[in-house]
Order: sequence, then C-alpha cells, then structure tokens
Amino acid sequence: METIKWAVNRMPGTEDASLKVMDLSQVKKARAFHESFPQYSVTPLAKLEKMADYLGLGAVYVKDESYRFGLNAFKVLGGSFAMARYIAKQTGRDVADLPYEVLTSQKLREEFGQATFFTATDGNHGRGVAWAAARLGQKAVVLMPKGTTRTRLENILAEGAKASIEEYNYDECVRMANEMAMKTENGVMVQDTAWEGYEEIPSWIMQGYGTMAMEADEQLKEYGCERPTHVFIQAGVGSLAGAVQGYFANRYPDHPPKVVVVEAAAAACLYKGAVKGDGTPQIVEGDMETIMAGLACGEPNTISWDILKNHADTFAAVPDWVAARGMRMLAAPLKGDPPVTSGESGAAPFGMLACLMTMEEYGKLRDHLGLNRDSKVLLFSTEGDTDPQRYKSIVWNGNER
Repeated sequence: METIKWAVNRMPGTEDASLKVMDLSQVKKARAFHESFPQYSVTPLAKLEKMADYLGLGAVYVKDESYRFGLNAFKVLGGSFAMARYIAKQTGRDVADLPYEVLTSQKLREEFGQATFFTATDGNHGRGVAWAAARLGQKAVVLMPKGTTRTRLENILAEGAKASIEEYNYDECVRMANEMAMKTENGVMVQDTAWEGYEEIPSWIMQGYGTMAMEADEQLKEYGCERPTHVFIQAGVGSLAGAVQGYFANRYPDHPPKVVVVEAAAAACLYKGAVKGDGTPQIVEGDMETIMAGLACGEPNTISWDILKNHADTFAAVPDWVAARGMRMLAAPLKGDPPVTSGESGAAPFGMLACLMTMEEYGKLRDHLGLNRDSKVLLFSTEGDTDPQRYKSIVWNGNER
C-alpha cells in the first residue's frame, strides 16, 4: 500500500512580502462583502469530541463547507470576491462600496457593462465563478481538465456558463483559458493560481477564502478554544493553503498554530518543493490521476508558495486511500459526534490526521508535530459530495481502500 510522505519545512525564509495579502483588514472586507449576499450564512464548525478522544487529541474541529451558498463547496468565496474587486477597480470604487445589492443593480450594470470571466477548474472553482457571474449579470467561460466527471460539468452548465471538458490536464487548461481571455473583448481571467505578471486577481481570491478562516476562528472561540494548536489544510495550487496559513500567521503572530499542508500524492508540487529545500517552486506534469480532483494541480501559486515556505511547518503527500478513509470516518463518526459529508478533496487532511494518530509508522511525524491530548486541531472540509456517484462508491461501497 502506498504510504504518506512528508517533508518538514527547512526552506530558507524570504522577505515575507506576500503575507500582507492576507492582512486582517483585507479579510474583513471580504467577509463584509460575503455577508451582503442574501444567500450568506456561516457554515457549521463540527466539534468531534468522541473522535478527538479516540485519536488521542484534545479537540478536533471540522469546518463544513458543504453548506456554502448552496454550492456544496467553499470556492465561491474566492471567485465572487475577486469579481467584485475587479468591478470596483474598473469603476473607480472601493469594494466596500459594492455590496451585493449594488453589484446586482441595473445602474451598476449600465456603468460597468458586461465582461466575460474565464477560468479553468476541476469543478468547484468554476461552479463558483459561474454562479457569481450569473448573479452579477456577467458571462462565464469554464474549461475543465480531462477526467472531469459529467456531473461536475453539468453543475457548471446549470449556472448558465459556457463549459467544456478538454483533453488536457488542469495546468494546460489554465493556459488555454488565459489565452482565450486575452483574445476576448472585455475578457477577464479569474484563476485561483498566480504566476509572474498575474498576481492581483489571485490575491483577491485568497482574501475571499479568508472569510472561511475568519468564521472558523470566531466559532472556535464560541466553543471555548482560544486558538488552534494545529491546522491541517489541503492544497492543489496552494491558494487555499496560503490563505489559511496567511490568516492565522497574521491573526496569531506571536503564537501561530502549526500548519500541515496536505496534497494528493499524484500532484504534490508543494511537497516536492519542500523536499528540494531551496525554496524554488517545483512542477508536477502529466495526467495527475487521483480521486482528489480539486487537488490535481501541478504548478504552485507563487503568492501562496511564498507564504507557505515562510510559515508552514510540514508538507505531506497522501495517496487516495487516505482521503477515502477520511471520507468514511467523517461520514460515520463515533456516536454522539455530528457526521460531515466530505468529498475526496475535503476529507484528505482529516484522513491524514487519523492515520498519524492511529498508525505507528507515522509516529515520527506525530512526535515532531507534538500531536497529543493537549492538541486542538482545526481542519477544513472544503467540499461535500460534489460528485455524488463517486462519493457513494467510496463511502457506501468501500472503493479506494
């Protein structure tokens, strides 16, 4: 059986210039923007008391994003805020002056006109962009990598976007979408990864993700937890991981939680960068076949990479069976704990945590992280059953062992 691989972060630090992207003042703007949506509500933070005791931990908290805006995933937080920031910039406004009711007004549509927002996605990000575009009276075009399931495509088409599954991997779809945006009048690339020359919109997307981290931080306090000691967070290109890491590094600068970045083994570009150890970003090429579709990305977000290499404690690459184990344990926890419907990408960090605490071969990493009865661990289940058939095949039928 393929094993979990990990690398403790020993990369040289940088000037940490990217940390300011997740400044708390910027996250508060994103949070206020999302709160203006009629569909907004705070997603649940599940406290798994019995599971924590079973795993030998002080507390385990799982942020359940299957309830986000009725879209079954967190991604809409980033796309919607980036689109609002773009419209604000084009109309000479501050995003604070563009709540939902103003953005969707006929007056603003007449002033701004209509743009076409292009993106590449495995499903959740593209669905969020399509959903936001539809509500803001804009157009969306979404390219999806080969291997994408028909269900994910149909979810995006149902939001009114143009969408197609291409015969290329995720990173190639990003390049294709960017070329299409550049050739289209009023075309805008809204991608949750950054590269040299394309940093502004990805930074806005990361700030949008900060809403989720800020909610969780507040909910922890409601449970009587002043701060988490550990955060396990999944990564594809690393935008979410960098956003969460950046939020907590800014929130608790004197005593930040230890952050463990969890990737799919087939697409572990950040882990490979940590193994190399010199701070240069590494790229994974090819098909990157994994059930963790949301994590099948081989080229790091340059902004997030800068934040993570300065602050993250450990990078891990997990095989598919780890995510599947996490899905099953969250779906059927110990009696008394609330179940969490967590998809393949959503459950990977919890699967890894469970393995660290119950399998002796990972004792060295467990000891390094200091995971014990005093630990308070925060995780983010970033998606629900976004591919219902695959979810049932894993959780009900026991596939991917």
